[in-house]
Amino acid sequence: MASNDYYYGGNQRPHAADNTPSPAPYHSAQFAPSPQSTPAPSYHSGYPTPDPSRTPGPYGALGQPPRTGASPFETVFDDHAYPVNSRPYATGSTGSMSQPGLYQDTGYYGQGGAPSSSSRPHVAEDIPLQDQAGKNADFNDHIYDVPDAAQAGSQQNKKGKVRLGELGMIGADRKRIPWVVYIFTIAQVAVFIGEIVKNGILTGSPIMIKPQFNPMIGPSTQVMINMGARFTPCMHNIKEIQGADSPLYFLCPNATTNTQICPLSEVCGFGGGVPNPTFNNINQKPEPNQWYRFIIPIFMHAGLIHIGFNMLMQLTIAKEMEMAIGPIRFLLVYLSAGIFGFIMGGNFAAPGIASTGASGSLFGIIALTLLDLLYSWKERRHPVKDLMLLIRDMVIAFVLGLLPGLDNFSHIGGFLMGLGLGVCVLHSPNSLRRRMANDIPYAAVNPGGETTSPSFLKSPIGFFKGRKPLWWIWWVVRVAALCIVITVFIVLLNNFYTVGNTCSWCKYLSCLPVSNWCELGTITKQ
Repeated sequence: MASNDYYYGGNQRPHAADNTPSPAPYHSAQFAPSPQSTPAPSYHSGYPTPDPSRTPGPYGALGQPPRTGASPFETVFDDHAYPVNSRPYATGSTGSMSQPGLYQDTGYYGQGGAPSSSSRPHVAEDIPLQDQAGKNADFNDHIYDVPDAAQAGSQQNKKGKVRLGELGMIGADRKRIPWVVYIFTIAQVAVFIGEIVKNGILTGSPIMIKPQFNPMIGPSTQVMINMGARFTPCMHNIKEIQGADSPLYFLCPNATTNTQICPLSEVCGFGGGVPNPTFNNINQKPEPNQWYRFIIPIFMHAGLIHIGFNMLMQLTIAKEMEMAIGPIRFLLVYLSAGIFGFIMGGNFAAPGIASTGASGSLFGIIALTLLDLLYSWKERRHPVKDLMLLIRDMVIAFVLGLLPGLDNFSHIGGFLMGLGLGVCVLHSPNSLRRRMANDIPYAAVNPGGETTSPSFLKSPIGFFKGRKPLWWIWWVVRVAALCIVITVFIVLLNNFYTVGNTCSWCKYLSCLPVSNWCELGTITKQ
């Protein structure tokens, strides 16, 4: 195809002086502009019917030169994707005898290229055509390349497969700033810096090296208790302390030897609000009640190793989860899992163990990740492999929680709370959503601009109007999970403060029966 043919859209004027075609390019043609515009012909007048009575002229049976103006169906907005290729007939060809002028070159020249000069004249401005089969086997030269529905669905399904480490829930690809994760991370790092500064002021070293070394590379246990770690003796009466027949003492926050002992009120700190035990009185009033030790430990950590692992998990898994479900639901699960983990540890761990860290909260987020895997099982590329890797990580964390200095009950409690609240706050399983025709309005994202019911706050009646039976069944499951979570929370909290029941074998969930590890934290008389 020559570039001058493309310029004029395949319409060239033959010379009136003779009948021989002129191969002159467009820059040598002379076309005088019309002094006035000519209106476009009507639909029926564009091509007249030939009159057999008339003598054929030099232009054929019509007896008039071919129309060189624009087609009545052609506008300036038309995209000439395939312009008509007009070429002069070669000398001596049969076509030139029947109709001098131009012919339409509709041939395609593939790997063999254009035919030789013996069959067609060589034009310097020809654009060579190349076969694309070697490089792009699926080459499609459609200008508006719109795949059919089956092809589009196949590509979407292939692209929509979720890889390892990605969230499969609807709305997981929504990009928003994870403010809760960022704020909590800054606060936790700042609190840890405060811990090592206070440890350096009290003991002369930023980390605990006396009377023993802290393997987590952090402050002493007494400093952490003084700053708000979960420590049962600072929260309620204990029969081993208030009911003892002789006074008990604890290491001071500035202790560097085992002989530096202090009363309970000094160890607990916070202005001395904890009364010292009177002993021989299990029902001593007022009793210690530093209830905020269920919350403050979420922002504290036992050392560099402890905070390093937790912040790594928080800035990866927890960050992606908040971006998917939003800050409100994330904050609810994060705090609830952390608090419930410390409540479970207060019920079943040894009373003399101090517990800190955001591990319970992060195990709640891991539970959400597990639910996301189960909810998007069919969208996963390798769901069984993803499940095995997730179980492996949870088993490793659980085994580490059996080592001294770590409270496995916080891990277990946080994970259970995450599962219970996850059923309540996460969207429905993807397969269930498809069966419910995607009419659930509480999804993190409204995919594809689908019409959903109004929110409950805007229209309480409209929120429930027109729902399908399957939707109601799933909401019954949600309500049941919420009731179970609240009931277990109240029961354990009441047991911690009032009943005080414990189980003898539960301690083995947080320790290994070797080297007397399971006796650590047990309060005994000196």
